[in-house]
Amino acid sequence: MPSRPSRLRAGLALLLAAATVVALGACTATASSTETAGSCRSSDVPLTSLELTADPKNHVGESTACLEDTGIEPVTDAGVDATPALPATVLDNQGTEVTVTDTSRILALDIYGTLAATVFGLGLGDSVVGRDTSTSFAGAEELPLVTQNGHELNGEAMLELAPTVIITDSSIGPWDVVLQMREAGIPVIVVTPDRNLENFGEIAGMVAAGLGVPAAGEALVERVDAAIDEEIATIASVTPEDPADRPRILFLYVRGNAGVYYIFGDESGADTLIEALGGIDVAGEIGWKGMRPMTAEALVKAQPDLILMMTKGLESVDGVDGLLERIPAVAETPAGQNRRIVDMSDYEILSFGPRTPGVLDALARAIYAPDASGSASEAAAE
Repeated sequence: MPSRPSRLRAGLALLLAAATVVALGACTATASSTETAGSCRSSDVPLTSLELTADPKNHVGESTACLEDTGIEPVTDAGVDATPALPATVLDNQGTEVTVTDTSRILALDIYGTLAATVFGLGLGDSVVGRDTSTSFAGAEELPLVTQNGHELNGEAMLELAPTVIITDSSIGPWDVVLQMREAGIPVIVVTPDRNLENFGEIAGMVAAGLGVPAAGEALVERVDAAIDEEIATIASVTPEDPADRPRILFLYVRGNAGVYYIFGDESGADTLIEALGGIDVAGEIGWKGMRPMTAEALVKAQPDLILMMTKGLESVDGVDGLLERIPAVAETPAGQNRRIVDMSDYEILSFGPRTPGVLDALARAIYAPDASGSASEAAAE
């Protein structure tokens, strides 16, 4: 099995940048656009069996990556024991020693829903009592929300659920609410806010250790890593062999209603995603580091063939036409000239974790087999 791209070790530094960007974006959605089972076009057909675009670099037209919502498969389905061994003590990402004595009521909260998905993957989904905005996959979508105004923690709502342990990171806040939970005597485990294709083991390991199920954590990481490697190999099999024929891709974060336009570059998490998809990370190519406000000069210099966006970001500028109108520099790139915009749910595209293999598959379909991507309802309307 081929090794992952070397730069997949780069991380999504959410500690300050993403929290700031999302706050500026005034994201008010209360549910993700995850599709229900059977609702994605050609979802039952393997990527390698789809009709591929003859030229992914110069393909014309936008497409949407659709991820089937089949829920999170717990490792307990494979016979792994997920009975918590308590008390469990961990040294969290902030160097705080946290002891957990009760896992009967869990809150797992972050900006992309990764932590809740991890808890469900560990086989402890039945103990999760609330959710963040980004957590709406099957099995979690009916849980009460404990966030407001997008990704703002609601301390009152959290306390009403009487959690016995909280797992979170610094991508979500305000931090005063986290401190309030600790002052109320609730154990709070803070994990790294970084997200990339290489560090799920670190995240899942700490979550599993804190919940007293380290063996389940090892099993989950092994399963997810194997599935990611398999998906990357599959994508490589449909990617042009000559790098010159591969799509030059740029990740653009947009919140038009707030005037927020960011390019995600090296060590943003988007770079690892682009490489796994067989694309050329043009932001990294021009030396763009992290997540920084977009400039017209950078866009034109990068000359992307394809622009990745979050769905609600694209909606915030009224679609591709609005994007071209609001950011004229996009029209000066091959991506703009060919309307080659690929969007995916805000809550999925960078949610590195148990659903990553599916995210990669959905994006690969939108890039290399665009006529077979998107939702089934869109196909029926055509």
